[in-house]
Amino acid sequence: MLSEKDILQLEKLGISGNLAYRQIDKFKEGFPPIHLVCPAKVNDGIIRLEDSEVDDLIEVYKSYEGNRLKFVPASGAATRMFKELNQFKTTGEINPLTCEFISNLPKFPFYNDLIEILDSENLSLNDLVDQEDFEPIIEALLDPNGLNYGALPKGLIKFHKYSDHTRTAFEEQIVEGTQYARMPNNEVNIHLTVSPEHLENFKEILNDKSQLICSKYGVKLNVTFSEQKKSTDTIAVDKNSIPVRNSDGNLLLRPGGHGALIENLNDLSSDIIFVKNIDNVVSDRLKPQTVLYKKALMGLLISYQSIIFDYLNLLQGESVDIKSLGEILDFTINELCILSPLGLEVSNPDALKSYLLEKLNRPLRVCGMVKNEGEPGGGPFWTTNTDGSISLQIVEKSQVNQNSPKQKEIFSASTHFNPVDLVCATKDVEGQKFNLLNYTEPTAGFISTKSYNGKEIKVQELPGLWNGAMANWNTIFVEVPLVTFNPVKTVMDLLREQHQA
Repeated sequence: MLSEKDILQLEKLGISGNLAYRQIDKFKEGFPPIHLVCPAKVNDGIIRLEDSEVDDLIEVYKSYEGNRLKFVPASGAATRMFKELNQFKTTGEINPLTCEFISNLPKFPFYNDLIEILDSENLSLNDLVDQEDFEPIIEALLDPNGLNYGALPKGLIKFHKYSDHTRTAFEEQIVEGTQYARMPNNEVNIHLTVSPEHLENFKEILNDKSQLICSKYGVKLNVTFSEQKKSTDTIAVDKNSIPVRNSDGNLLLRPGGHGALIENLNDLSSDIIFVKNIDNVVSDRLKPQTVLYKKALMGLLISYQSIIFDYLNLLQGESVDIKSLGEILDFTINELCILSPLGLEVSNPDALKSYLLEKLNRPLRVCGMVKNEGEPGGGPFWTTNTDGSISLQIVEKSQVNQNSPKQKEIFSASTHFNPVDLVCATKDVEGQKFNLLNYTEPTAGFISTKSYNGKEIKVQELPGLWNGAMANWNTIFVEVPLVTFNPVKTVMDLLREQHQA
């Protein structure tokens, strides 16, 4: 099925022939669905913090002297943001969203940029609006000879307008990061994953704005970038699971989805890593609540990590009594929400000690969860693991058996939603970095269909970054206010009150 030429093509990208064949086998076999036990809810897998507890955790945050970093996946294109506007540009048919967009133009942060572009073409934006000639306006917004927003990633799009300046989503992520990722020496480390064709655009904005940000917030910025690794690309196949080829006869490879970014995360060595999506930012007046809870989540992470490390030191000692083992087991059940498998011999000290060491010596993450208000996406659940234990996982709809009414019912009953608000600890009790690739669940990938040259193809995505890629981390869910979740999925979301200065 794969020729020597194919193997050579793959190996140049860092993909072994064996891995390629395993991917093809997965297309034939499919991925097993995750087994949901029940949704995680407040006081049943999700912690709800009282105001006094938040205050205490802020103090823990303040006392921490280790290094920290903010990690922002930022390579995704903004195509869906402008879907309806692109449809208008293609068909010329005015849809309701296009009319709403035009009537609200002055409220968008890129309004003055559109005026300048149209002026350079001897066109007046106001005249075009009055004449209901919308096509030049949309072209100025989306086309390469204009703002090129139809091809740019969200990070490069202006999100917010202030009295004397505007900010892209990228700039807002940096400004937000200065307020909770700042270290005691005032350094702020931020890492973004970007696509190679846009790297220079990000660097240009950074060069233009970093001095101003550093001066205003009294920080030193260390902003770095990486690209999704080609070695994480996956083979595409036809309906018969035969590899698809491009016009040159080479194998058609597709990006492996955001789960591939576990490789980028694994290359970072910070003690604590914040993870947040590029489009979930607010204007300055609403940042305090987001910052408050980011600090609280980090404080909670530090508190749990301290307890885990104490227990690991005890377990790694020469002897530990059965009473202490029972105490540690209770902690894994009641605090880390790991329900031990039925076959665990709790009366056997050696077996119990081995089990506890294996469960505690893992990366740790604290995940903010917001109340479910119908947003599409994943949520927090209790799930059964391959070893028979039950633990907390962030689960996407694509992971659930859609042929099982019971599993669909459990998924639909979720009270909370995953806003991608993570704080992660990726070092062990000795201060050594975990190899995060050892804590993924390879069977948690999924298959979807796409169109290629007018034909339907099957593509494979790796386990999602906060789903299967972190399936074997210790996980703590915490309820966070809905105000901390303000994604921009369509351009009209920029008109929401949270995105107006």
